[in-house]
Amino acid sequence: MKIAVIGAGYVGLSLALLFAQNHEVVLVDIIKEKVEKINAKISPIKDSEISLFLKDKKLNIVATLDLDMALDKARFVVIATPTNYDDLTASFDTTQVEKVIARTLELNKDADIIIKSTIPVGFVLKMRARHNTNRIIFSPEFLREGHALMDNLYPSRIIVGDTTSRAKEFANLLLEGSTDKDVKVLLMAPSEAEAVKLFANTYLAMRVAFFNELDTYAELKHLDSRSIIEGVGLDSRIGTHYNNPSFGFGGTCLPKDSKQLLKDFAGVPNNLISATIKSNDTRIAHIVKMILATKANTVGIYRLVMKKDSDNINNSIMLDLVRLLENQGVNVIIYEPLLKNSKLKVLDNLAQFKKTADLIVANRLDQDLNDVIDKVYSRDLFKEN
Repeated sequence: MKIAVIGAGYVGLSLALLFAQNHEVVLVDIIKEKVEKINAKISPIKDSEISLFLKDKKLNIVATLDLDMALDKARFVVIATPTNYDDLTASFDTTQVEKVIARTLELNKDADIIIKSTIPVGFVLKMRARHNTNRIIFSPEFLREGHALMDNLYPSRIIVGDTTSRAKEFANLLLEGSTDKDVKVLLMAPSEAEAVKLFANTYLAMRVAFFNELDTYAELKHLDSRSIIEGVGLDSRIGTHYNNPSFGFGGTCLPKDSKQLLKDFAGVPNNLISATIKSNDTRIAHIVKMILATKANTVGIYRLVMKKDSDNINNSIMLDLVRLLENQGVNVIIYEPLLKNSKLKVLDNLAQFKKTADLIVANRLDQDLNDVIDKVYSRDLFKEN
């Protein structure tokens, strides 16, 4: 069958490759350079599995700027456009998703529309009512940046926000492309599927916040944070995963999804959701205080990306750190190969960066810093994301 995937970010691209193993896929994006790279079998994002798939796999996929061509005769239209959180409206910006829905319904009377973009609870029911159709479905994604295709090939679960035969057909498409076939498939109502996505990411944000607060406690009490975390994690109900302290949670999903969930909680009693969001500000303020206490004349920020093997700077907590330090009058220099044409003080020579900085601040340690580890400040205890 023909499947149109709209949006070639890490969600859309990884899904397109998954489907292209068995079906005809047309992948749409608005950035010409990205389209050209995909057609040349070069990944436009940093993801080793995606790069290998494009290079080695026999795939039926073409990337294009032409939305209408992609929509024509498509059986499924998968929307994976960004829904960034808008602080002014205190909600996701679903403009692009809504435009694709309207255009699809105008041009293709048979396609089922699958939303993979993260959306507010109740969005699908709102769209169904607006357009008088039940062909709009939400299916949450649970992908990690840098390992998006791997998480599609070995999914933790498959969830589709609909219980009809069309939902089963789409779930089977996801299962068909995956390497792991022993996957739990859940079909549920649209709003419940939307809630699963927001609650899952907010829980992950809360877990990050918990171990960061534990680390703050240990640092200020002069205790061995790693020993405490290892002892806590050996309780099987807690686990030893996703427990590495950081400067805060950031990136594409956790900040915006937790803020959207808090918005959806309007009128509903809560403490944990609002506290999770507030805890991020508390953590970064603590990190700034510890850096200022060193009285370093020049503070070097090693990388703005949140994770190793990532090429995404958007919504990085490191950008907040730079801003807060500069507000305190600190001379900040940055080493970030991905940052071009910035007003920030960026050094593209690592050796010069390490020599110039009196203190080097790294959210995640790297072997490039081994020779100057004596002047590195980091809370990375386990050297993992």
